[in-house]
Amino acid sequence: MLYDRLDALRAYASTRLSKALLQTGGTPQARSERESFTQMYTEDIAKYDAAENGLCFGRIDLDPEVDGDDPLRYIGRVGILDEANDFETLLLDWRAPLARPFYLATPAAPEGVTRRRHIRTRSRKVTGLGDEYLDLAAARQAGAVDGAGGVAGESALLTALNAARTGQMNDIVETIQSEQDAIIRSEHKSVMVVQGGPGTGKTAVALHRAAYLLYTYRQQLAKAGVLIVGPNATFLDYIGQVLPSLGETGVLLSTIGDLYPGVTATHQDSLETGKVKGSLDMVEVLKQAVRDRQLVPSEPVTLSFDTYTVTLDRKTVTRARGRARSSRRPHNLARPIFVSAVIESLADQYVATLGAGIDGGPSLFSRDDVADIRDEMRSDPDLMTAVNDLWPLLSPQQVLADLLSSRSRLDTAARDLPAEQRALLHRVGVAGFSAADAPLLDELAELLGVDDAAERERATREWRAQIADAQGALDILTGSAPQDLEDELDPEILMAYDLIDASQLAQRQDLRQRLTAAERAAADRTWTYGHVIVDEAQELSAMAWRMLMRRIPNRWMTLVGDTAQTGDPAGSSSWQTVLEPYVARRWKLTELTVNYRTPSEIMAVAQDVLAQIDPAQSVPRSVRDSGTAPWARRVPEDEVAAVVRASVAAETGPGLVAVLTSEDGVDEFRDLTADSVSVLSVREAKGLEFDVVLIVEPKRILDESPRGMNDLYVALTRATQRLGVVHARELPEVLAKLTPVH
Repeated sequence: MLYDRLDALRAYASTRLSKALLQTGGTPQARSERESFTQMYTEDIAKYDAAENGLCFGRIDLDPEVDGDDPLRYIGRVGILDEANDFETLLLDWRAPLARPFYLATPAAPEGVTRRRHIRTRSRKVTGLGDEYLDLAAARQAGAVDGAGGVAGESALLTALNAARTGQMNDIVETIQSEQDAIIRSEHKSVMVVQGGPGTGKTAVALHRAAYLLYTYRQQLAKAGVLIVGPNATFLDYIGQVLPSLGETGVLLSTIGDLYPGVTATHQDSLETGKVKGSLDMVEVLKQAVRDRQLVPSEPVTLSFDTYTVTLDRKTVTRARGRARSSRRPHNLARPIFVSAVIESLADQYVATLGAGIDGGPSLFSRDDVADIRDEMRSDPDLMTAVNDLWPLLSPQQVLADLLSSRSRLDTAARDLPAEQRALLHRVGVAGFSAADAPLLDELAELLGVDDAAERERATREWRAQIADAQGALDILTGSAPQDLEDELDPEILMAYDLIDASQLAQRQDLRQRLTAAERAAADRTWTYGHVIVDEAQELSAMAWRMLMRRIPNRWMTLVGDTAQTGDPAGSSSWQTVLEPYVARRWKLTELTVNYRTPSEIMAVAQDVLAQIDPAQSVPRSVRDSGTAPWARRVPEDEVAAVVRASVAAETGPGLVAVLTSEDGVDEFRDLTADSVSVLSVREAKGLEFDVVLIVEPKRILDESPRGMNDLYVALTRATQRLGVVHARELPEVLAKLTPVH
């Protein structure tokens, strides 16, 4: 019955969408309504398609004294009402308040629930049921051993945790735990930090919080959108199916490196260079780089105008530059002030040369004449080229590329930085930008501003061309109707060209090309979001935080991370240091304490590494054992590669295998990459999980970064089942608990 109703809803949305797309003309209000309906029904269809798998995953049986009218509540990915039965609730959306007991009820606090049923499905077929009795009497009546057996059991959770990984993150909507649910449904309207060790479900909580907020604050967030920032493209691919599976398709996923529109990170900086670029010192460097493009000639520049000469001297340009700078406008927006001041001075020179009155009499040029002279100067290409060279129209890409590729520009703009840092910034023969460059480009965009007069003119020309094309189409349609047919037609019958004019047709074509909120946001640097979620937030540099905060002026954010896992030297080890410049003390820290991913045997090894990073941090409690001890095998240097390959080949079971190594060691094992095998650096493995992890030469991982211990902690905690270490160098002391094998 549920799937019948789902099919009916999908069919209804498809029919309404088709009708909306076929309609044309009407008032501006009608067109706006059609656009809204088009977007709404498109989103509905996507939601129903995504909910097809695992539509209903649970049920709670309530004590009749709590809810005698509705003792059974079925929980699913979307809410479904029975239209034929007075819109009775067939399926509760998992985000609805009435569904919350499914996640919170325990034997100690049953919240009126006597039994919780987990329903496992494949396509539209039920494959298994699992019951948890939260009421002792109900458990005994059902035959549970001594009232225990299924009492508040964790079978559904453990089944999900022990399942082989597929390379795509699954949602946890069926197994959300109490401490996770409290964060997902939190009403906190400022910055909420979710601190949690490896495997505590930080990413899953963040994604489900996005789905919950979109459900609860749909009107507020639908237009502004939700932005989710992840550490790398691999991670975004990994989590990409979670929100669609929860019925949400309008969220923008991005890395910091791809957040600046039109620029994709193609170059990778060294850790040291990334640290310099991520420092707030770069703000002053970029300000000076822009000021250095506002030139004053060292020698007077003589220009020809109307067969006479005018001179651009240092005094004239300095005065014009001062007037433009005092406006406090960004460089490109202050440029018209500079140009006007220079043209005004040059026009005065010209008038003084030609227009002095006889014997000191009145000038030969009227005020209108002087205005015409200024206009002519603005149209003079040689003169304007000279003026533009002194205060050019600049793009962020142009300024940054010029700065980083020029030793002399760096020495001037970054003169307050140590020489070794300037050397790290200097690059030769690099055409693209790095992820660390994106915040610098964003900063420059603020300093430069956008002079969009030309863009507005271009848009106007395009719109006129669209109207002309539409009119041409209507003319063809009008001319194609045979005259004798028109004579025979009933005058009451209207033709297409009677119902719509060229402007309306052009608007209709424009409507068909409208982008979603997420697509528009991705192309607009100035877009401000309703909510921003940042995963692995501890990795963001100070400059990245400046970039991000511009996109969320309301400061409603969810940040998830673990300062013990900070691997980037430009990252942070203190949430307070990061946030207080932006929100003072208006932020809330929450913690996840249970490790669902990493078996206890592996965490016993990882806790020694955590003690070296921060002895004050507690190790998240693992909910399960794997029964397999993590191992280490030392071999001669020339046998490391062969042993790693043999170890990978020996893993024949289902699931994913990862070989984690230092940055410079990845290429050595790249040939092992297959559907079920990944070869990654620790940075690339951030936020991911695998059934089996092989770590190669942990000493090299420690040595390649100032935060090598943090990287080792990350590497150790990626495995859900088994962990092995292959090494030729001395094993770090913090890994002493690994079981030696030969």
